[in-house]
Amino acid sequence: MWGLLPLYWALLEPAGATEVLAHRMVWSLPTALVILAALRRWAWVRPLLRDPRRLGLIVLAAGLISVNWGLFIWAVGTGKVIEASLGYFINPLISIAFGVLLLRERLRPAQWVAVGIGALAVGVMTVAYGRLPWLSLVLAVTFALYGLIKKGVRLDGVASFGAETAVQFLPAAAFLVFLGSRGEATFATEGTGHALLLSLAGLATALPLIFFGGAAVRLPLSTIGLLQYLAPASMFLLGLLAFDEEMPPERWAGFLLVWAALCLLTWDALRTARRSRARLRAAAAAASARTSRTGGGKAGDSEPEETGETGEPGRRADRPAVAGTPSDAAKG
Repeated sequence: MWGLLPLYWALLEPAGATEVLAHRMVWSLPTALVILAALRRWAWVRPLLRDPRRLGLIVLAAGLISVNWGLFIWAVGTGKVIEASLGYFINPLISIAFGVLLLRERLRPAQWVAVGIGALAVGVMTVAYGRLPWLSLVLAVTFALYGLIKKGVRLDGVASFGAETAVQFLPAAAFLVFLGSRGEATFATEGTGHALLLSLAGLATALPLIFFGGAAVRLPLSTIGLLQYLAPASMFLLGLLAFDEEMPPERWAGFLLVWAALCLLTWDALRTARRSRARLRAAAAAASARTSRTGGGKAGDSEPEETGETGEPGRRADRPAVAGTPSDAAKG
């Protein structure tokens, strides 16, 4: 559904990008409150309010996602949907770069190659556009930073959505009042249908989040990883087919490089996950074999009583209750 949002934002003309963004923020809060009330998820509120560090991270996350939302809405209105889709395509590569630079993570060789191909793609797109593809880069960087900050907040998707929209609400509402005072707001001047579409912007924001959260608990992680490419792919196709944006050969070359890098990343992630599962199965089998051998020795004892570790007759030897489980074998 994220990939289809350009069609929705295009329906909101003649409202400008800033007005649409403000309505998206304002109407997202009541939408979040209804969802939280339906799910009865309020336990996170007090601990969050008592933690200034996490509150600061929420404010920072709300600021970053506001910039991301606003730029994307502006991109739809100015015929830059394909360039915006490029930002979400390269987002995984930017996230990997942040992992190396900020978290000191070590990359596998395939990841280094993918990042290199991504950097080459940005160079090609710079030539193709005749300028640095700043829109794509800002969208990718803000979304990657947003994801990085949310790791420190430690809230689930719905709770985080509620907290961030609570931060966004007052500034957005104040901006709409300001627009109305200048006679520049379109909410009350373009008819009932236009007002209804603007007021549904919060629901259009929340529904993809809800569906993604439901899919995340039902589908394998590898499938979720592949699904993240559906949104930018849909945006790209909409820009190409619905919005009739130009795609000269040099831009195709840049996108093909990005897609090659993403294919390499996906292949490496699936291969790594498969190897990890194989190691876990091997460790579990080894642990099970050790447990069976220990049990077999006891079963073959013909004495009516067994001697325990203390040497006292009539007391069975204590067997390890945890050390032989697959999880501990995997930790080893």
